[in-house]
Amino acid sequence: MNENISLTPSIVMEYLYCPRFIYYMLYLKISQKEENRYKVQIGRNIHKKKTRINKEYLRKKIGVKEKLLDKKIFSKKHKIHGIVDEILFLDDGTAAPLDYKFAKYKERIFKTHKYQAAMYGLMIEDKYDISVDKAFIVFIRSKNKLIEIDLNDKIYDKVKEIKHEIIKIIQKGIYPDSTNYKSRCQDCTYRNICIK
Repeated sequence: MNENISLTPSIVMEYLYCPRFIYYMLYLKISQKEENRYKVQIGRNIHKKKTRINKEYLRKKIGVKEKLLDKKIFSKKHKIHGIVDEILFLDDGTAAPLDYKFAKYKERIFKTHKYQAAMYGLMIEDKYDISVDKAFIVFIRSKNKLIEIDLNDKIYDKVKEIKHEIIKIIQKGIYPDSTNYKSRCQDCTYRNICIK
């Protein structure tokens, strides 16, 4: 693995949406021009919304003894970095990331949320030498509903596998298969150059 490569949860989200994003963005270095996309603008405004949440209530509910907010974190071991909305140190001696989503809770947790949480978990474990076996998401558009995610070996192993696939694309210029969900292609910034 190239020593200069360090991935973010956002890169993994792009890969999960469509692996070809990685090829175009990070191998060919063609910008998405994300600033023009409505969904991205909504996501960037999330930090303004989360200030309105009764955080103390949420923290008491899950047994938080200490917290760090908007923490820049990296793991040299795992070659990943990012900003965690909150790192929670819990009464049971473990830690957990907490992430705010400007979304409605759809009665299930998507894989993208689990893998993003697992990346945060790997970084927290590496930086603070503490066990991270769960994560939390607050769904702002569902009245700040708090959901717990179980972070187990299966999820951590899958994140490591995805990370290695992404690095192969970046280093070797492998042209990956596109997403199986063709409806995603309609809103894709690369649709005019993507080879079907």
